[in-house]
Amino acid sequence: MSEADATPGRSRNERFPGFNVLAQTGAWDDVTVGVVMKRIGMPPDVRFFTPTEEAAARALFDQLLDQREEPRVPIVNMVDARLAEQETDGWHYDDMPEDGQVWRDTLAALDADAMAAHALPFAACGRREQAALLQSILSLGSGAWHGLNAERVWSLWTRYACTAFYSHPWAWNEIGFPGPAYPRGYKHAGVNAREPFEVRDRRPDDDPAARRR
Repeated sequence: MSEADATPGRSRNERFPGFNVLAQTGAWDDVTVGVVMKRIGMPPDVRFFTPTEEAAARALFDQLLDQREEPRVPIVNMVDARLAEQETDGWHYDDMPEDGQVWRDTLAALDADAMAAHALPFAACGRREQAALLQSILSLGSGAWHGLNAERVWSLWTRYACTAFYSHPWAWNEIGFPGPAYPRGYKHAGVNAREPFEVRDRRPDDDPAARRR
């Protein structure tokens, strides 16, 4: 398996054995191929985050997405590119600063909490210590954390993390997503109806919705 085809965690317990979304490029138009292949190329340089913010962000995203080893989806670079280009979701809570400022403020706050608890910046703490710090923020609910609504901070972090992660072909391999339907489309619509190019989930019982059905 090449580096471009690899997916973090696949070798341990692959849900969709042998599935590789890049095998579907022949069914996409040239523009789509270009967009998708760019995502597995060299990650863009970090332009928005400072080195200190970048270190905290990397540790934060590794915790949120449980990326523990290489190859990692380059979440920091992808989020940084959005913020550098001001490509936000087009809205923000009226009691919160704009997204870029919230990222700067909250990464600094993470480091402040880590220094207070462990005399180390967030990125230098162990995984358990990092997880405990994040859990303490999550447990606040809509309460205040460094002058910000903790629930909305958590929403911002997870929204950016998931948007970046699930736009990457490695993540598509993990969930068995065959990529854009255009221009091919689908012919087998319906629950549990697979296309010829899709692969059966080896662990369907892991899906709570499947268990309910």
